[in-house]
Amino acid sequence: MQSLELIPPKLAPPLDDGFRPAVLANRAFRARVDAAGGVPLVFGLERNDGERSRWETRVFPEGHPQCAANLVYAERLLKFLLWARGGWKVYVGGPRDIGEFLRREYSSDGARQFDYHFMGEDVYEQTFTVIPCAASDVPPARESGKPLGRHLDGCRIGFDLGASDRKVSAVVDGRVVFSEEVVWEPRQHSDPAYHYREITAALRTAAAKMPRVDAIGGSSAGIYIANRPMIASLFRGVPKDQFDQVRHLFWRIRDEWGVPLEVINDGDVTALAGAMSLEDNGILGIALGSSEATGYVTLDGNLTGWLNELAFAPIDYNPNAPMDEWSGDRGCGALYLSQQCVFRLASRAGIAIPPGLADADKLKFAQTQLEAGHSGATKIWESIGCYLGYAIAHYADFYDLKHVLILGRCTSGRGGSIILDRAQAVLRSEFPELAPIKIQLPDEKSRRVGQSIAAASLPVLEKRKDEIHS
Repeated sequence: MQSLELIPPKLAPPLDDGFRPAVLANRAFRARVDAAGGVPLVFGLERNDGERSRWETRVFPEGHPQCAANLVYAERLLKFLLWARGGWKVYVGGPRDIGEFLRREYSSDGARQFDYHFMGEDVYEQTFTVIPCAASDVPPARESGKPLGRHLDGCRIGFDLGASDRKVSAVVDGRVVFSEEVVWEPRQHSDPAYHYREITAALRTAAAKMPRVDAIGGSSAGIYIANRPMIASLFRGVPKDQFDQVRHLFWRIRDEWGVPLEVINDGDVTALAGAMSLEDNGILGIALGSSEATGYVTLDGNLTGWLNELAFAPIDYNPNAPMDEWSGDRGCGALYLSQQCVFRLASRAGIAIPPGLADADKLKFAQTQLEAGHSGATKIWESIGCYLGYAIAHYADFYDLKHVLILGRCTSGRGGSIILDRAQAVLRSEFPELAPIKIQLPDEKSRRVGQSIAAASLPVLEKRKDEIHS
């Protein structure tokens, strides 16, 4: 990271003097390139079904005294784009040395071998490939956002599969007539039949509360492509040689029930619920819970098919930033915008969390200290607010934003207002041009719309035969 200029934030997190926001480093780099006269660098990221995102920027030309900074800038940029947009084939159009560097880094034995295997084999079922080329040879974008959701007609089931409980609702013409939460432990079960039984039991319970079922919509943590879970922590107990049974689980349920079914990432459903309650678009939903969950509704009101897994996208360029134990990368969002951040900063704040507690109880302990006015606990949540402000500014370089909706267990109680106030202060101080972006906690109307109605609204309702012939 030393080849990029790392800029200290104006509003530093009280418990993290080493924080070096990605957005400030990227903007400083681009300003230097503009002053020197740069050359194009174009990324093309191909996903499933030939969908493709394209991203254009500028870098120093080969041979320039500062061109070493190109490599770090491009690598961090590609890392972010992969987790925001997704892709198994990456075109790198620009200086050849950048493309070759990224091909080595994102290879089976490179520094980013985790991303190589994850994006290629696990998510898109392809061999991950980096193609260095001229900027003019990068194929055009091919995006196909879907107008999922906002369909409230008919008798619908909405479900949300969480790590500790599963929720299901019966929704008739946009009104919840029944809702149920059941505790379960999906991560502890290796038998695919367990997951099928539990999910179908929830559906039957909701179905019994309505005269018929016209459609089923659901949300769940993980990466879903064409209603198939490619990676999902809920199913991590299922052996790899049996995972196909889980991968086609929702296709099986759709065929058995004979109605339209859509299941997508819970972050996208959260953003959709926000769009429905606010009656507006251009919304990024960020849930600060056990990890960072995000979802996005475009300015046109569509869901994108992008990954939006910003928990694993870098927001801190400090070379000594904390390392994510799963991906092995540093400075990723999950360690700054979730309960993991609370645990990480607790000792710096003078808070000794008792050993042996479950994570949910660890967070409750820290929140109890916050509600009691512990100054160190206040600094933890102020730090999260600073992180969030700089993260939003970074995200705004990649997403068209009108609203940012923040929620999740870390925002409950005093914590939510502290995070919100500090994030807003960051935007006012460092990024006044982003002042039109409204950062907000869910209001009462948002809570009424909720995840269950948004999930139930996902499928387009097919016309019933009696309506067609009437």
